[in-house]
This record gives sequence, structure tokens and C-alpha cells, in this order.
Amino acid sequence: MIERTTDSGDARGTTPLRPRSSRRSTEKMLPADTRRHHLSLLLQCLADEGPLSRADLARATSLTRVTVSDLVTELLTDGLVAELGTKPGARPGKPATLLGLVDDAVLIVALDLSDDTVLHGALMDLRGEIVTRHAVELGTARGEAAVDLVVALVQRLVDVSERPVLGVGIGTPGVVDELGVVRQAPNLGWYELPLAAAVGERVGLPVSISNDANIAALAECTFGAGNPDGLLLVAVGHGVGGGILMDGAMLGGPLLSAGEVGHVVVDPGGAPCACGNRGCLETVLAVPRLRDRLAAVAPDAVESELRTVGTTLGAVLAPIVTTLGITDVVLYGPAELLDGPLLGAVRAAVAERSMPVIAENLDVRMASLASDVVLTGAAAQVRFAQLGVV
Repeated sequence: MIERTTDSGDARGTTPLRPRSSRRSTEKMLPADTRRHHLSLLLQCLADEGPLSRADLARATSLTRVTVSDLVTELLTDGLVAELGTKPGARPGKPATLLGLVDDAVLIVALDLSDDTVLHGALMDLRGEIVTRHAVELGTARGEAAVDLVVALVQRLVDVSERPVLGVGIGTPGVVDELGVVRQAPNLGWYELPLAAAVGERVGLPVSISNDANIAALAECTFGAGNPDGLLLVAVGHGVGGGILMDGAMLGGPLLSAGEVGHVVVDPGGAPCACGNRGCLETVLAVPRLRDRLAAVAPDAVESELRTVGTTLGAVLAPIVTTLGITDVVLYGPAELLDGPLLGAVRAAVAERSMPVIAENLDVRMASLASDVVLTGAAAQVRFAQLGVV
């Protein structure tokens, strides 16, 4: 049986994206327990390749057939895997039976806290497909009141689930440490808040929490079109954040602030920012600020304003792209604001400020997963934390 921790203190606030080839490695173990690691190898193979026989799994993982057979029995008992029938084209003798993941054997509660007005939640299956959605209005709730809304949304989703719930994944704005403590999320009034522990204790489930932009980047590479070798995702919502993946791993840095592009000052002495500085990119690009800015100009000047903001964002991203050798820049947020003049201006500004070889190989685009990228990333985070499946 795969043991799933229910100790919220064991939740992790950041989830590295492991290379696909990791299932063949014996040097880096996912957990200390070898058996759980081997179970994860089998699940990863089935997630990557689709239905396989026991012999196929043994070849793919370099485990013995006896070991694979024993592990498969456990996965069948857990309901995570099902026998799908005889493998076509089998040789003479006893036919091989195909095995496949049961996508809805367990469900995941996923939350996206990046919106400036609504907290979004969903029940999702192991393939990242949404089973049902719920949302609650954020209103003016901040601090503990906002935590209460998060817990209520999680509990509502747990209550309507017709399957066992594997865990809870949350994408939140702000700086989040690896224990699920929100070090600071000014827009929600959270400082040094042990959110993973607070939610886990009240709902009795393991909780994984990360910065919303980080898990959006994880989702784009796990379920979407993202390039995990060099991706920068900019999430635009109540605030502005960024997630960076390099060589298949999420960058955090010693301050856990890698990718916090929203707090690069672009207008010294400009509008005050929730972080305490003035003129941060967030004061220009965050959805509430951008909507206010567009509402203040004539209709025929809206495109010009969007291009101006896009150029500012591109100027911030260009040195990051050049320094790290990023090839995939992704914007996530309201398409009616970002997709069009603003996106085009970002693309042009980065190209103008980068080496030609970088500009020629750079893709600047909207997120392929559209509005559900944070929810999908939250589900991917739980899938990795509890099953070891990327």
C-alpha cells in the first residue's frame, strides 16, 4: 500500500519538476522508502507511456518481473491501476495483460488564490482533468478571514467528492517556503502564515502549497506545451509573479524569491506597492491597476496603453531571458488584457533588448492551459508529493 501522509507539517511549499528520465535512475530516490519509490516508478511509466504489460514495466524500470508483479498487486488493491485486457499482437503462450492508470481512483482538491476577487477551487483527477468546480468571493477578506474562506472552499470540495481525496494543492500569491509557510503575501494580508499546517489541521488531509506562478509553470510543463529546460511564466492577477524552470527544476533561490518580477521597480517614486516600495511592475501590470489605467483613457487610446505596459514588462524580462538562456516566455492571466497589443509589445521589447540568437529562438506566448493553469499545477503538485508522479 502506498502510504499517504496526513501530517500537514510534512507538506511542501515548492515542488521541483523532475526530468522524465528519473524513473530509470537509482541515484535520486523520491522518498526514503525503496518500496514507495518503486511504486512511483511504475505509476510514472503508466502516466508517461499509457497502458503497459507487467513485462513492459519490468523492462522500463529495470526491476525484476517478480518485484513488478508484487508491486502491481498492491496498485490493483489500491485501485490506482486496473487490468485493461489482453495486449494485442501477443506471441504464442499465455497472453500479456495490459495495465493502465485509473484516472479517477482518487481525486485532488486544487485551489487557485491568484484572482483579485474570487478564490477558485476544483476537484481534479490524476490526469489533471476537472471533475467539478466551486468558487467563493474574496471580497475584502484578508488575514485570518481569508484563511477561513480557503478552508471553507476546501471542505466544500471534499464534501462533494465521490472518491477518496488524495490531498490538497494550493497556489497562492507571495513568497512560500518549502514547509508551506507563506512568508509574505501582502495582497492577502498574510505574513509568516503556516498555511499548509492551518488548512491541513482543519480538513485532515495532506496539503501542498506553492507560489501560484511557480505551480503555473509546473502545470505548463507537466500538462501543457511548456519547455522545462528553460521556461519563464509570468502570472498576472491580483499581483504579478513569475516562475522559472531551468533544466527541469524550479528555481527558488536562498530567499525563495526567484521569479518575483512583479516587485522590480520600473517607475521610481511611482505609485505605492503592497510590498512597501513605489513604482513596482505590479503597480502597472496587476489586473486591478491595469483595468483602472485603461478606464482612465479614451477608448481609442487603450491599445497604446497596452503596448506601453507590454514594453515595460518586456524591458523587465529581457535581462532575465538573456542571463538564463530562457527559450519559452509564457504569460498567464486575463486574455482580454494580455493577449494582443500587450503580448506583441512584450515580444518586441524582449527581442530589441536581447542578442539576435536569443531573440530568434525565443517563444513569447500565452499559457496553453488558459484559465486553469494554477489549478492544474496545484493538482500536479499533489500528484508528485503523494504518488511521486511528475
